Amino acid sequence: MKALSPAPAPRVDYASRDYWAGTIKMGLSKFFILRVLHDGPMHGYDIARSVERTTGGCCSPTEGTIYPVLREFEAGGFLTVHEEVVQGRQRRVYQLTKAGRAAFRVALDAWMEATAALQDTGRAFAAADQARKSRAGGDGCCP
Repeated sequence: MKALSPAPAPRVDYASRDYWAGTIKMGLSKFFILRVLHDGPMHGYDIARSVERTTGGCCSPTEGTIYPVLREFEAGGFLTVHEEVVQGRQRRVYQLTKAGRAAFRVALDAWMEATAALQDTGRAFAAADQARKSRAGGDGCCP
């Protein structure tokens, strides 16, 4: 009997903006869920819309992504859940615990550090690009 070889892994296009945007959004979603819950308790739909509004549409979590994260946060003791009637409908309302607020502060520090590193990288890249253009005979702005 001939052994079957595993299916090849899908090829990742690292030159695709969509790939990088998706990777960034996956990481940021958890952070922004903590962020909006830091403002106060809300139900799932409101969390998703608040994240979308807070990020200017950069992160738009769906039900398929938000509820597993909320369950993970609840299991870790970072939020609590209680049921209440909101606009005539039974809703699960999520609220950060003290540990959840501390996690948000840690996450904020980590993201700010990463943001500073990205900004430094952007400035260094721009300076190197400008120096390369200058060495190549000018910056292209003058004949």
